[in-house]
Amino acid sequence: MPGSARSVRFMAALLLASALVLAGCASTTHRENGADRPLDVVTLNLWHDKQDWPHRQDMIVAELRTLAPDVIVLQEVLQDVALPNQAQVLASRLGYDYRFFSVDAPSQARRYGNAILVRGKIEASREVKLAPLDDYRNAGWVRATVQGRPLNLYVTHLHHTPQGGAIRAEQVAGVLELIEATAGDVPSVLGGDFNTRSDTPELTALKATFVETYAGAHAHQDTNTPAHTTLNTHLGHPPERIDHVFVQRDAFRVVDARVILDQADDADAWPSDHYGVWVRVMQSDVPRR
Repeated sequence: MPGSARSVRFMAALLLASALVLAGCASTTHRENGADRPLDVVTLNLWHDKQDWPHRQDMIVAELRTLAPDVIVLQEVLQDVALPNQAQVLASRLGYDYRFFSVDAPSQARRYGNAILVRGKIEASREVKLAPLDDYRNAGWVRATVQGRPLNLYVTHLHHTPQGGAIRAEQVAGVLELIEATAGDVPSVLGGDFNTRSDTPELTALKATFVETYAGAHAHQDTNTPAHTTLNTHLGHPPERIDHVFVQRDAFRVVDARVILDQADDADAWPSDHYGVWVRVMQSDVPRR
């Protein structure tokens, strides 16, 4: 019996060791597939070609290379006869796929709009003009594969006047219509220059299904104070936080958020007249391709 007992104990230990090895392999595979990796998103208003764009471009590229976000949404993107599309240039330098969205006709030399850059593959895209049409605003969508997972990504740039809350509310309704038409059962992220604080009435409709990430990451602070501004006060703007990233409520958990591209260089040049916003979220367990 003693020999038999030793054999039983040996087999039990062997089975336990095998189970632990298999569990470790499964955990490693889970991590390698990206299931535990965060999703990093940046929004930035480029300020089109103001001041020294080639120099500003280098500043922006340097910081974005360091951050290496998964998604970048851009506003005030310009192309012209002597100016290559700014989103295309940034995407090429950073090694990202991209789509550009403009209310200007594709045949026009000068086109102005928004863009989405993805460290992954874009598989579909769509854009819509936002009412009122004489405000020349749009929203863009891409379906992309990022970290092996499908994502809906949206960008917009809303009406700018302080008294234009009703116009922004109408434009938000247009953005939500685009989301309804394209999202399906794939998680969604929306970013851009909303030209208003995230707690204003015109953005209320978004909050039924989306979380504003910067406020979520700083839940115990008032994030609408000058310390959190995304407008560059050094270039004459009032201190307001108007650039936001929203994520779908049931699909993401907010981890962190901060203002970026908020420092001048030694020549007193600024990356833009807006600061960028970087956010980190964790995806819930959504289907993987």
